[in-house]
Amino acid sequence: MHLTEQDHATVTQAVTAAERTTDGEIVTVVAGRSDSYHDVALHWAALAMLLVLALLSVWPGIAAALYERVFDPWTQVVHPSVLLLIALVLQVLAFAAVRLLLLIPALRLRLTPGATKTRRVRRRALGLFRTAAEKRTRGQTGVLLYLSLAEHRAELIADAAIHARVAPEVWGEAMAALVAAARAGHVAQGMAEAVAQVGVVLAEHFPRSADDINELPDRLIEL
Repeated sequence: MHLTEQDHATVTQAVTAAERTTDGEIVTVVAGRSDSYHDVALHWAALAMLLVLALLSVWPGIAAALYERVFDPWTQVVHPSVLLLIALVLQVLAFAAVRLLLLIPALRLRLTPGATKTRRVRRRALGLFRTAAEKRTRGQTGVLLYLSLAEHRAELIADAAIHARVAPEVWGEAMAALVAAARAGHVAQGMAEAVAQVGVVLAEHFPRSADDINELPDRLIEL
């Protein structure tokens, strides 16, 4: 999903409005996906190899039948070394077939366990937070709002001062609004609504001081 200039403007305006009443700084990021998951593809390919070995252990006649059909239909006894070679070839073919199939990003993502997606999205969000928001404000009041479209997951990470005062469950409504809107295809509106709700929480705990300045960019970052 490509966000339009109007989408960017909608989120930027929401951040600017939310920060008018608080010392908090909100950073918004939308990513196409958080990881390539190539290691997951390797795991599936390795599992395919093991599955081939398991099948041959249950039905050992498969290897001999293949040898007879392809090489020598008159043979009576196939040497064990030949059977092992056939098993090895079948394993390699299974690995290669699954690995090539999972070069398709959508299929690779679909076969990635949900818990793995959650961990990768969280890890990416933490990395971006440390780069873009953590300890970059005077009062350590930065918040990262991160949405990963391919995984259908969102994360909110707050700086030390906010984390010390605001329990994680307080952000639940904002995150639910973001995910619901994104699911419906309204990413910018969902991000803007979440930003507004985050701003209300920040204003309650960190009301804007007279000398407050805009320390982090208000614009939406699209990766």
